[in-house]
Amino acid sequence: MIRKSVLKPGDYADFYAGYVDAVPDLSLRSALGESEAALLDYLTNVTEDREDYAYAPGKWTIKQCLQHITDTERIFTTRALRIVRGDTTPMPGFDQDAYAAVADVDRRSYRHMLEEFRLVRAATTILFTSLWEEDLMRAGTASGHRITAAAQGFIICGHTYHHATIFRERYQ
Repeated sequence: MIRKSVLKPGDYADFYAGYVDAVPDLSLRSALGESEAALLDYLTNVTEDREDYAYAPGKWTIKQCLQHITDTERIFTTRALRIVRGDTTPMPGFDQDAYAAVADVDRRSYRHMLEEFRLVRAATTILFTSLWEEDLMRAGTASGHRITAAAQGFIICGHTYHHATIFRERYQ
Protein backbone atom coordinates (compact mmCIF):
# COMPACT_ATOMS: atom_id res chain seq x y z
CA MET A 1 0.00 0.00 0.00
CA ILE A 2 1.07 3.55 -0.69
CA ARG A 3 3.31 5.36 1.82
CA LYS A 4 3.19 9.00 2.87
CA SER A 5 6.57 9.62 1.22
CA VAL A 6 4.93 9.41 -2.24
CA LEU A 7 3.09 12.67 -1.60
CA LYS A 8 4.61 15.66 -3.32
CA PRO A 9 4.02 19.43 -3.39
CA GLY A 10 0.73 20.16 -5.03
CA ASP A 11 -0.95 16.94 -3.87
CA TYR A 12 -2.79 18.94 -1.20
CA ALA A 13 -3.32 22.55 -0.11
CA ASP A 14 -0.77 24.16 2.18
CA PHE A 15 -3.33 24.49 5.00
CA TYR A 16 -3.32 20.68 5.32
CA ALA A 17 0.47 20.46 5.74
CA GLY A 18 0.26 20.27 9.54
CA TYR A 19 -1.98 17.22 9.32
CA VAL A 20 0.20 15.49 6.73
CA ASP A 21 3.35 16.31 8.73
CA ALA A 22 1.79 14.70 11.83
CA VAL A 23 1.75 11.31 10.10
CA PRO A 24 4.95 9.21 10.19
CA ASP A 25 6.15 7.75 6.88
CA LEU A 26 3.89 4.72 7.09
CA SER A 27 1.69 2.95 4.62
CA LEU A 28 -1.77 4.47 4.49
CA ARG A 29 -3.24 1.30 6.01
CA SER A 30 -0.78 1.45 8.94
CA ALA A 31 -1.39 5.17 9.42
CA LEU A 32 -5.16 4.60 9.55
CA GLY A 33 -4.70 1.90 12.20
CA GLU A 34 -2.14 3.76 14.27
CA SER A 35 -4.00 7.08 14.25
CA GLU A 36 -7.19 5.29 15.30
CA ALA A 37 -5.33 3.57 18.14
CA ALA A 38 -3.79 6.87 19.28
CA LEU A 39 -7.23 8.49 19.47
CA LEU A 40 -8.99 5.57 21.10
CA ASP A 41 -6.19 5.21 23.65
CA TYR A 42 -7.49 8.44 25.14
CA LEU A 43 -11.20 8.29 24.33
CA THR A 44 -11.88 4.80 25.65
CA ASN A 45 -10.66 5.89 29.07
CA VAL A 46 -12.91 8.95 29.38
CA THR A 47 -15.22 8.58 32.35
CA GLU A 48 -18.89 9.49 32.18
CA ASP A 49 -18.34 12.62 34.29
CA ARG A 50 -15.75 13.91 31.74
CA GLU A 51 -17.67 13.40 28.48
CA ASP A 52 -18.99 16.97 28.52
CA TYR A 53 -15.69 18.51 29.66
CA ALA A 54 -14.17 21.39 27.69
CA TYR A 55 -10.70 22.60 28.62
CA ALA A 56 -11.63 26.29 28.27
CA PRO A 57 -14.75 28.41 27.76
CA GLY A 58 -15.87 28.33 24.14
CA LYS A 59 -13.95 25.14 23.35
CA TRP A 60 -15.64 21.94 22.30
CA THR A 61 -16.45 19.24 24.81
CA ILE A 62 -14.95 15.79 24.41
CA LYS A 63 -18.23 14.59 22.87
CA GLN A 64 -18.38 17.54 20.48
CA CYS A 65 -14.80 16.95 19.42
CA LEU A 66 -15.45 13.25 18.85
CA GLN A 67 -18.45 14.10 16.67
CA HIS A 68 -16.30 16.59 14.74
CA ILE A 69 -13.64 13.93 14.10
CA THR A 70 -16.27 11.47 12.84
CA ASP A 71 -18.03 14.05 10.66
CA THR A 72 -14.75 15.24 9.18
CA GLU A 73 -13.65 11.70 8.38
CA ARG A 74 -16.91 11.04 6.56
CA ILE A 75 -16.51 14.19 4.49
CA PHE A 76 -12.85 13.56 3.67
CA THR A 77 -13.51 9.91 2.78
CA THR A 78 -16.36 10.97 0.50
CA ARG A 79 -13.98 13.38 -1.21
CA ALA A 80 -11.48 10.58 -1.78
CA LEU A 81 -14.19 8.29 -3.15
CA ARG A 82 -15.38 10.94 -5.58
CA ILE A 83 -11.81 11.53 -6.76
CA VAL A 84 -11.01 7.86 -7.36
CA ARG A 85 -14.30 7.33 -9.20
CA GLY A 86 -13.45 10.13 -11.62
CA ASP A 87 -15.88 12.76 -10.38
CA THR A 88 -14.34 16.06 -11.51
CA THR A 89 -16.94 18.27 -9.84
CA PRO A 90 -15.16 20.71 -7.48
CA MET A 91 -16.04 19.85 -3.88
CA PRO A 92 -16.81 22.66 -1.45
CA GLY A 93 -15.31 23.12 1.97
CA PHE A 94 -17.43 22.82 5.08
CA ASP A 95 -17.85 24.90 8.21
CA GLN A 96 -16.90 22.69 11.14
CA ASP A 97 -18.41 25.13 13.63
CA ALA A 98 -21.77 25.10 11.83
CA TYR A 99 -21.76 21.29 11.91
CA ALA A 100 -20.91 21.28 15.62
CA ALA A 101 -23.65 23.80 16.40
CA VAL A 102 -26.40 21.45 15.19
CA ALA A 103 -24.92 18.04 16.10
CA ASP A 104 -26.77 18.02 19.49
CA VAL A 105 -24.34 15.58 21.11
CA ASP A 106 -25.96 16.17 24.51
CA ARG A 107 -28.68 13.71 23.52
CA ARG A 108 -26.22 11.08 22.30
CA SER A 109 -24.59 8.25 24.17
CA TYR A 110 -20.82 8.68 24.34
CA ARG A 111 -20.32 4.91 24.01
CA HIS A 112 -22.46 4.87 20.86
CA MET A 113 -20.43 7.78 19.50
CA LEU A 114 -17.21 5.80 20.07
CA GLU A 115 -18.70 2.83 18.25
CA GLU A 116 -19.77 5.12 15.41
CA PHE A 117 -16.21 6.42 15.06
CA ARG A 118 -14.85 2.84 15.02
CA LEU A 119 -17.31 1.85 12.29
CA VAL A 120 -16.60 4.95 10.21
CA ARG A 121 -12.86 4.25 10.51
CA ALA A 122 -13.41 0.62 9.51
CA ALA A 123 -15.30 1.77 6.40
CA THR A 124 -12.55 4.31 5.64
CA THR A 125 -9.89 1.62 5.96
CA ILE A 126 -11.80 -0.80 3.72
CA LEU A 127 -12.20 1.88 1.07
CA PHE A 128 -8.55 2.92 1.02
CA THR A 129 -7.21 -0.65 1.12
CA SER A 130 -9.43 -1.59 -1.84
CA LEU A 131 -7.77 1.01 -4.06
CA TRP A 132 -4.76 0.64 -6.33
CA GLU A 133 -1.86 3.09 -6.31
CA GLU A 134 -3.03 4.66 -9.57
CA ASP A 135 -6.46 5.26 -7.96
CA LEU A 136 -4.87 6.94 -4.97
CA MET A 137 -2.78 9.23 -7.17
CA ARG A 138 -5.85 10.61 -8.96
CA ALA A 139 -6.56 14.22 -8.17
CA GLY A 140 -9.63 16.36 -7.79
CA THR A 141 -10.53 19.76 -6.38
CA ALA A 142 -11.69 20.30 -2.80
CA SER A 143 -12.03 23.61 -0.99
CA GLY A 144 -10.70 25.31 -4.10
CA HIS A 145 -7.42 23.35 -4.20
CA ARG A 146 -6.03 20.34 -6.00
CA ILE A 147 -5.86 17.21 -3.84
CA THR A 148 -5.07 13.56 -4.49
CA ALA A 149 -7.03 10.70 -2.98
CA ALA A 150 -3.83 9.54 -1.23
CA ALA A 151 -3.33 12.96 0.32
CA GLN A 152 -6.93 12.92 1.50
CA GLY A 153 -6.25 9.61 3.25
CA PHE A 154 -3.14 10.92 5.01
CA ILE A 155 -5.00 14.10 5.98
CA ILE A 156 -7.65 11.92 7.65
CA CYS A 157 -4.88 10.25 9.66
CA GLY A 158 -3.18 13.53 10.52
CA HIS A 159 -6.47 15.08 11.62
CA THR A 160 -6.99 12.12 13.95
CA TYR A 161 -3.43 12.37 15.33
CA HIS A 162 -3.95 16.11 15.80
CA HIS A 163 -7.00 15.59 17.97
CA ALA A 164 -5.40 12.71 19.89
CA THR A 165 -2.59 15.11 20.81
CA ILE A 166 -5.01 17.85 21.84
CA PHE A 167 -6.92 15.41 24.03
CA ARG A 168 -3.73 14.28 25.79
CA GLU A 169 -2.37 17.81 26.23
CA ARG A 170 -5.49 19.83 27.06
CA TYR A 171 -8.26 17.53 28.23
CA GLN A 172 -6.41 15.69 31.00
